[in-house]
Amino acid sequence: MTLTNADITELTALRRVLHQHPEVSGQEQGTALRITDVLGAHTPDRLVTGLGGHGVAAVYEGRDHGPTLLFRCELDALPITEQGDLPHRSTVPGTGHLCGHDGHMAVLLALARLLSRERPARGRVVLLFQPAEETGAGAEAVLSDPIFETISPDYAFSLHNMPGLPLGHVGLIPGPVNCASRGMAVTLTGKSAHASEPENGHSPMQTLAHLMPALTALSHGTPQDSNFTLVTVTHAQMGAPAFGIAPGEATLYVTLRTLIDAQMQALCEQAETLVTESAAAHGLTVEISYHDIFTHCENDPDATLILCNALDALEVPHDARGLPMRASEDFGRFGHHAKAAMLFLGAGTHHAALHNPDYDFPDDLIPIGARIFHQVARDLLG
Repeated sequence: MTLTNADITELTALRRVLHQHPEVSGQEQGTALRITDVLGAHTPDRLVTGLGGHGVAAVYEGRDHGPTLLFRCELDALPITEQGDLPHRSTVPGTGHLCGHDGHMAVLLALARLLSRERPARGRVVLLFQPAEETGAGAEAVLSDPIFETISPDYAFSLHNMPGLPLGHVGLIPGPVNCASRGMAVTLTGKSAHASEPENGHSPMQTLAHLMPALTALSHGTPQDSNFTLVTVTHAQMGAPAFGIAPGEATLYVTLRTLIDAQMQALCEQAETLVTESAAAHGLTVEISYHDIFTHCENDPDATLILCNALDALEVPHDARGLPMRASEDFGRFGHHAKAAMLFLGAGTHHAALHNPDYDFPDDLIPIGARIFHQVARDLLG
């Protein structure tokens, strides 16, 4: 059972429609409705909507009892303005599918076509279209939804496109593949003053200027090192945009990364110490909060072997290049409930990077991804 040329043409067109209508995390209503309509034409035995927010799951039942396989993709886009002149560029100002989730959805819709034509011999296949991956909230919301207990998988698989790898080449290893990360929001509060009398206030300027290089200096090594850390300043703001006021407040956003969850607490403590000591030295109060919390993503050895066997059967080349990734992925949470593994599908050695404003998912990956997942389903369920 393979995709026809007509299938690929239709799936490519659908992927481009999804690309034109991106929705950010937690606001994927329109995308979920579109996915639900398409899945309905592919006759799942059960179609679940509203899962963990706007999540959608299609269930295909086998004739006999067997394991449940979950294949997961993401619904959400990014709050980034797309650049370029693609005919299918985003129609939503300030929002774009610049991580390839539109393509990942197309892969699972391709798999739905194949499963609708031939059910597995045994067990179940669940196709999950997950909300809010980009904020790290979606997987946890899906897993916490009582409905998920009725489709709880034995194995969970996912893929992510990977610019920098040759087109169609797969990166795959057991163990950690995506880093743990979290956003640290710092609010510094002093006292504003007239710009002609800055000595009458407590400006956060020196603290802010000190913290940006000091926090990034906590970075160490590469993801191939067990003690890898990375701190990235993502946003800074001080005072009001005015010339007559010496500022009395500032905000700073940084993202903290470690290879595994166990290292994150130590990095947080180091960062918090830098912030509180610098604030105190300049008479400022400080508030710290954490957001977009991702656990590290770790490939189970058994699930990884299943993917390797499928790739070998299809003669798809694969190795460890580019892994572990510095980027985070909330798919790791599924590994707490099932044997889970994610593969990384090459988007091209010179392809625009993820989250770049000119990124676009390579349509040639749709049939490749679908073939891999379909082979896994056939290997395990017949």
